[in-house]
Amino acid sequence: MVEQDSAPTTTSAAGLRNRHIAMIALGGVIGAGLFVGSGAAIAATGPAVLLAFLAVGALVILVMRMLGEMVVASPGRGSFVEYIRTACGDRAGFTAGWLYWFFWVVVLGSEAIAGAIVIQDWVRLPVWVLAIGLIIVLKLINFAAPRVFGECEFWLSLVKVVSIIAFVLVAGLYVLHLFGPGTVPIQNFVGHGGFFPHGFVAVLSIIPTILFTMMGSEIATVAAAESPEPGKNVARVTRSIGTRVTLFYLLSVTMILMVVPWTSIVPGKSPFVTAMDAMGIPGAGLLMRIVVLSAIVSCLNSSMYITSRILTELAASGDAPSSLVRQSTADAPRMAIVVSSVAGTLVAFSSILAPDTIFAFLLSCSGGVILVVYSMIVAAYIKARSAAQQAGDTEGYTIPFFPYCNYVALIAVVFVFLAMLLNPAERMTAVASIGTSVVCYALASFRAGRRA
Repeated sequence: MVEQDSAPTTTSAAGLRNRHIAMIALGGVIGAGLFVGSGAAIAATGPAVLLAFLAVGALVILVMRMLGEMVVASPGRGSFVEYIRTACGDRAGFTAGWLYWFFWVVVLGSEAIAGAIVIQDWVRLPVWVLAIGLIIVLKLINFAAPRVFGECEFWLSLVKVVSIIAFVLVAGLYVLHLFGPGTVPIQNFVGHGGFFPHGFVAVLSIIPTILFTMMGSEIATVAAAESPEPGKNVARVTRSIGTRVTLFYLLSVTMILMVVPWTSIVPGKSPFVTAMDAMGIPGAGLLMRIVVLSAIVSCLNSSMYITSRILTELAASGDAPSSLVRQSTADAPRMAIVVSSVAGTLVAFSSILAPDTIFAFLLSCSGGVILVVYSMIVAAYIKARSAAQQAGDTEGYTIPFFPYCNYVALIAVVFVFLAMLLNPAERMTAVASIGTSVVCYALASFRAGRRA
């Protein structure tokens, strides 16, 4: 009887501050994918990987801008899922919400295993024990008031942000020959096979991987609902978060390529460690292990938060059991947190017990659904702005070249799926993700038919 029933709403007490919201958004995007996974992208593409990061960054910035304008035009609706529901109907809202929840549950389980593997270097316990321990700790953090979660995420994300800034500054000094032997940056870009060592096709084929790495900025729309001024905070964060994330990725990868030739980057090993070793920075491996662990825990924290809030919002809309709307006296949706943490634990166990079957299937199904969600955000924007134009009220809508740039964004998403289908390594992910989306929409249609 620790819970206190509340009205079916997804807005908790104003427990998050502006600094929390900004860092929560960054925390969901900047993770191990940058600190470790970017090495595989560099090795597969060479210096031209910068073009792929730039293209993906432009798409993220555009989608976040659309989301921000919808919030300004019609504030207080909730997360981006509710804007999709309002513009495209209940079936679209059901589909977007459950696909997004599924995506982050798989991330939750996967990151728990990744964190456990890192911790195992210091604590000699089985991976599954450490993974469950991580999930339990983060569940307890999310059980507390939203401000406790926000404070934890603020400091975890700050570690990542400070680490990136410090790396860029130190690498800049090294490139300018202000310490160490220095390097010749232009040689790293045009030598060793040139700027396109594997051709332009390699740039296109790596875009899906980079796209999945850089997604997560939309978390800000959920977190802002628990702040004093939700509409204002969402608008502010969505205008800036895409640009910030893109700059962090571009600056980091650019400095890595300036310090060391792309041929020295080994997939699976942090390119940051490779660059720091080349600069002669002592303890680079230990430093990066600490940063990577912070990044993983931060991503886990954000995953637990976003899955519970989306589940609560789905319940408030009648798309999930109403019991999930209940909040504790600390304004935490404990039942939704428990359900999401159990689901994440099952995903983590599947990676240990059946890594090549169940876990691989879950990864494939979730891998591309975020693309579907992004395309639904774009579609919602087109419908919302078109309706506003017909009503003669376009205040807040400022994206130029409407609707052409929006259609370009949709075409870009379709193009990414086509690139995945043409790439044997990504084909199963594309097929499974599309299939999952179709099944989810079919369930939404079935429910709508039952209610009619």
